[in-house]
Amino acid sequence: MITRLMVANRAEIASRVFRTCRALGIETVAVHSDPDAGLPYVREADVAVRLPGSTPAETYLDVEAVLAAARAAGADAVHPGYGFLSENAAFARAVIDAGLTWVGPAPESIEQMGSKIAAKELMRAAGVPVLEAPDAPTESDLPLLVKASAGGGGRGMRVVRRLEDLAGEIAAAETEAASAFGDGTVFVEPYVERGRHVEVQVVGTTVVGDRDCSLQRRHQKVVEEAPAPGLSDEVRAALHDAARKAAEAIDYVGAGTVEFLYDPDTERFFFLEMNTRLQVEHPVTEAVHGVDLVALQIAAAEESERGFETGLRPSSTTGVGHAIEVRLYAEDPRADHQPQSGRLTAFDVPREPGIRVDAGFEAGSEVSTFYDAMLAKVVAHAPTRREAARRLAGVLSRARIHGVRTNRDQLVAILRDERFLAGDVSTALLPEIALPEPDPGLAPVAAALALAERAREARTVQRGVPVAWRNVPSQPQVTSFESGDVSGDVTCDVTWWPGCRVDGAEVVSASAERVVLESGGVRTAYDVAVHGDAVDVDWPGGHAALRRTPRFVDPADAVATGSLLAPMPGTVVAVSVAAGEAVEAGQAVLVLEAMKMQHTVRAPGPGTVTRLDVRPGAQVAAGEVLAVVEEDA
Repeated sequence: MITRLMVANRAEIASRVFRTCRALGIETVAVHSDPDAGLPYVREADVAVRLPGSTPAETYLDVEAVLAAARAAGADAVHPGYGFLSENAAFARAVIDAGLTWVGPAPESIEQMGSKIAAKELMRAAGVPVLEAPDAPTESDLPLLVKASAGGGGRGMRVVRRLEDLAGEIAAAETEAASAFGDGTVFVEPYVERGRHVEVQVVGTTVVGDRDCSLQRRHQKVVEEAPAPGLSDEVRAALHDAARKAAEAIDYVGAGTVEFLYDPDTERFFFLEMNTRLQVEHPVTEAVHGVDLVALQIAAAEESERGFETGLRPSSTTGVGHAIEVRLYAEDPRADHQPQSGRLTAFDVPREPGIRVDAGFEAGSEVSTFYDAMLAKVVAHAPTRREAARRLAGVLSRARIHGVRTNRDQLVAILRDERFLAGDVSTALLPEIALPEPDPGLAPVAAALALAERAREARTVQRGVPVAWRNVPSQPQVTSFESGDVSGDVTCDVTWWPGCRVDGAEVVSASAERVVLESGGVRTAYDVAVHGDAVDVDWPGGHAALRRTPRFVDPADAVATGSLLAPMPGTVVAVSVAAGEAVEAGQAVLVLEAMKMQHTVRAPGPGTVTRLDVRPGAQVAAGEVLAVVEEDA
């Protein structure tokens, strides 16, 4: 029996496993890098061990350091979570050789599925449909998809639409795959434009339903649901049978997922890969089928020597109700989903009946640049798919998330899109769903009034003087805000009182934290939170992240025209130009790596590189000048 289990992972992954361990009476051990020391999962564990360093290679990917932590903490079992070393056969063997219980499949199974190229050969032999890669691609084979043989999560993946781009995209994919997984092997296969990503959950060789994970950006999942909508009984049964064959081909034990590419036009499906671990989206299966997949993993590990019975009946049914999960990321969908970093000044997602929140962060947590940008998974379970979507959209719209930009508004737009609600999902759908135009409405007015109230409360003298009163009444007092979505001035009257009007809105009441305004006969309450110059305003169905514009700007803070600034903290991995070189509009200047993704910084227009301040390997801060391109006259 396992008594003390260590999770060789971080954030919400570790928290999720710890929750089941507590229910089973198993003590828990956390490992953490230096940037992760303050995250909730470290506090939730019974004991924690520091892995000195910041990068994955220094910490969670260091097999010796992780095993040393297990020994130091007295753990007798290791759960790999998902990501990092979870599908590393050498790590699984090292855990077993150290005399610890490995909570996962046999190393041999991991090895067989670890190479997507080898896995396809094995599945073909087992009678599972496989998407064939062309030996010598031609124009008729386009578009093509370059994929990393090891790992997943969309890293090392490139869509190729022109044959002349193929060699360059293969080279770029090899570089990214080597950085992410330590293996730069890639392969090429046909790309199905409007295919669906459907996967089947297995425990051992028993099928536990299916999921749809088609809505993706950068080939990474954003919305997942169970069961997969719109499948005929015949297709669903065939998918489940193929997944069962895949698991039987490698004598699989424990929880795993067999992933397929489904073409709804032809109702054909093809094997993509098998994940020999728990999936990020496993909560939707747990909700619909009423199981605890982590508990089943632990039971399989404890009973491996005498055989493990899942207690589950072979099933081709779809379970009870419908569950939808969204991944809440610290990223900016309006800037090509650029990852964001910084401190979460507020993080409150309502916990309501039918809602599950698996979060790795809390208010005050720092979102670092070293790891994935996912903040939490939010799951809704309801009797029908439309009810689950409505419930989930409502919870997200009421969430309070301050400090970093997120994809929350995009998720709400997806869940309320008629095509999504009709089940018309595919890997091409997400880019077609328009982001709602930012509309701050009266949020700047509420922010200005709340700031005036804060100033009044902070007075130590003249407390009887009206709010915003000035002894030089030549002009009204002006409070200015700026943000990525809205900019402009908000003008406050010399004073305000209940019933007065500010920028066309009637002031019902105002305090430092809440302002109630009435406009067009509709009364709305605005909650205002202030952190330094940042002012966040939340109201029913809306949020505005504002920043007070300084009245006086330090000339030293100004940057030269044409400056290319670092969009986030990160590491420069490649520089494509030299000082004095002429560049074209959109030409790559350098590549920055942050949050496990590579970001190309391009020339804004034709010109000359007059300044180049960085070289490969340089660490840069957000907003730092990387280069200056002086545009042609």
